[in-house]
Amino acid sequence: MANVDIGARRIGDGEPVYIIAEIGINHNGSLAHAKALIAGAKRAGADMAKFQKRNPEVCVPKDQWGVERDTPWGRMSYIDYRFRVELGLEDYLEIDRYCRDLGIDWTASCWDEDSIEFMERFEPPFYKLASASLTDLPLLRKARTTGRPVMISTGMSTAEEIRTTVEIVGLHGPGGRPGLFIAHSTSTYPCKLEELNVRMIPSLKAAYPEAPIGYSGHETGLAPTGAAVALGASFIERHITLDRAMWGTDQAASVEIGGFERLVRNIRDIETSLGDGVKRVYDSELPARRKLRRVRAQ
Repeated sequence: MANVDIGARRIGDGEPVYIIAEIGINHNGSLAHAKALIAGAKRAGADMAKFQKRNPEVCVPKDQWGVERDTPWGRMSYIDYRFRVELGLEDYLEIDRYCRDLGIDWTASCWDEDSIEFMERFEPPFYKLASASLTDLPLLRKARTTGRPVMISTGMSTAEEIRTTVEIVGLHGPGGRPGLFIAHSTSTYPCKLEELNVRMIPSLKAAYPEAPIGYSGHETGLAPTGAAVALGASFIERHITLDRAMWGTDQAASVEIGGFERLVRNIRDIETSLGDGVKRVYDSELPARRKLRRVRAQ
C-alpha cells in the first residue's frame, strides 16, 4: 500500500482523504486575510492550510522587474507588486502560532531554494513543489535534502517529465521511508471540465504504486473533486478564497469558505459510501428481503 507518514498523520491508501486548503497568495499580502482563510479552512474541516513562498528577486526575471502594472494599491513596478503580496517572517511566525492554536497543519509551496531555507525554521510536515517547478532540479534536490516528504504537482508536464522527476527526487526519503506524493493537476485557472482528465489518478496509481496519488484542482465547481476521490485520490488540494471576485490570478479558480465546507462534507460522504467492494447483505436489508424476495423452484 502507498502510504507516507507526516508527523502523527498518514496519507495514502486506506487512510481518510487528506484535504489541503490552498491559500497560496489569495491573502494578497494581508495577514488578517491569511488568518481569516486559515480559520475558514479549519471550520470547513480541512486538514491543512497551505501558502506559497517566494523570494521575488530570485523568481521574477530581471527584465520584468520594472514593468508597471495597475494594482489595488496603485500603479507600481512588477517587482514591487511581487513584494507587496508576499508575507514576511513576522507574518509567518504569527501564522505558525495561529495554526498550532487552531490545530491545523500548514506548509508552503516553495518556488526557490531561499524559500525552503526560510520555511525550515517552521518544520513543515512536507514541502509542496508546484507544477511550474517540476523540472527545477536544484529546487527538487534542495527540498529532498531537508529529509521531509515532498509533494509534486504534475500540471503542464509530460509523462516523461514526471518519470524523470520521480527518478531524481526518489520515492523514498532518508532511511528508506516512503516520502513522495504525486498530485494530478491541469495548470489552467480556471480549468475547463474537458481538460481535467481525472482518470489520470488511477493511471498514476498504476505507474507509481508506492506513492500516494492525489488531485490538485483548479476548476470551478465541486463535482470533479468528488470524482477524483471516487477514483482513488488519497489527498485533495483546492484553492480557498474569501471572495472569488477579489484581486488575484488564483481567485476565480478558488472555492469560497462556504463552498469549501460543502466540498469537505461531499468528500467524507463519498469516502463513507465507497465501501470495500465486497458484496454482502446488510442487516438493514433483511426486513425487505423477508417481505419481498421470492424464491421460485425451477
